[in-house]
Amino acid sequence: MHAVGMYVAAMRITLRIPQSNSLKAKRSVVRHLVEISRRRFGVSASEVGEHDRWQLAVLGFAVVAPSARRAAELLDLTERFVWSHPEVEVVDTSRHWVDVEAER
Repeated sequence: MHAVGMYVAAMRITLRIPQSNSLKAKRSVVRHLVEISRRRFGVSASEVGEHDRWQLAVLGFAVVAPSARRAAELLDLTERFVWSHPEVEVVDTSRHWVDVEAER
């Protein structure tokens, strides 16, 4: 048996949405960021916190890739995409790697 490369990484991004004046307005922004990230970069994405706050959101992104470099690249692209949106302010980001041992 030989090891199969599998790298799993997750990223949490806390956002402030200053122009949001309702949960509906916030969800519109969040939905856009989540759906485009999924389609464009192939990451898993979801709102994972601050569900009831009008101007705050916590988004979670996860990726499984054949190399650590590719996983990091996909999270970099996703993070730059989120930062590029003028309607949001990034408050905090963090990344976490999952140690996975796979055998074939």
